[in-house]
Amino acid sequence: MKRRMLGILLVGSLVAATAAMAIPVTPDPGPADGIDVGWYRSTGLDTAVDQTWWATRNRCVPDTLGERLICGALGYLARAAGRTFEAKMSDDAGLPLPAGWDLMTTKNASFIRSAHVETPLDLAAVLDFYRASLGQRGWTETNGALIAPDRAEIAFTTSDGPATLRLVRQDNKTIADLSLRKRWKVTAGIAPKPGQVKLMLGNETDKAAVITVNERTVRLVAHAGEKLTHTDDAASEKSDIPKLDLPSGKHKITVKAEGSAARSRELEIAANETWGLLVGPDGAPLPIRLY
Repeated sequence: MKRRMLGILLVGSLVAATAAMAIPVTPDPGPADGIDVGWYRSTGLDTAVDQTWWATRNRCVPDTLGERLICGALGYLARAAGRTFEAKMSDDAGLPLPAGWDLMTTKNASFIRSAHVETPLDLAAVLDFYRASLGQRGWTETNGALIAPDRAEIAFTTSDGPATLRLVRQDNKTIADLSLRKRWKVTAGIAPKPGQVKLMLGNETDKAAVITVNERTVRLVAHAGEKLTHTDDAASEKSDIPKLDLPSGKHKITVKAEGSAARSRELEIAANETWGLLVGPDGAPLPIRLY
């Protein structure tokens, strides 16, 4: 009797689900439902540790009620797994990362530990999170912090070296850049020219991509420059990694991967910093603080 009843219920559920698949719905701009992840590890002779992580969230966009039900179920499982993944990423990065981010990159080399996070949380909430988390780690704020409604910048002293937290509000999200400069001497070829910034470009996808920085366009074949995450390759003048010397400040970036819509944004870089910009899944721009 129980088996028969279960069969009836399953058949009824399938009939209902099949009917629901045909009912159109308005797309639901809800939370992201999956995570794309990349990890690079190089073994250069001059570095004990050189690891880079990146992760972006993607969304299930349903066209019918049935697809929305499936998306909802998959999204619930993905978000539950995502909370565990977020905690693991914070541990692996060695830096606190606010929960609920849409995009994150981290770098751990012999001379820097950095994290770039983009989250829908408002700036005040992100600032409170970092102040509490970094205080628990024994980091001490120095005088002269800049706190404004749309940006914040705080310097810290730590037992491992000087650190900086920079928060910017852009396109209804908060962009957080946290970096700790270790006392190890930087590898030659990584540091920018004094007073300027260096931007390295790469494409980690299987398709060609175009990156426009301000008014300069760089075309990248599949996987060109993706080893900018490896210190030895990033430092080498013989690598295929495009390297741009730029003034400090805000730079307009547009990324267009083959088969994906163009994505534009501003990337703010302070003097004497080096960054990488990878083309990620669906043409997502992945900024990585390298120095």
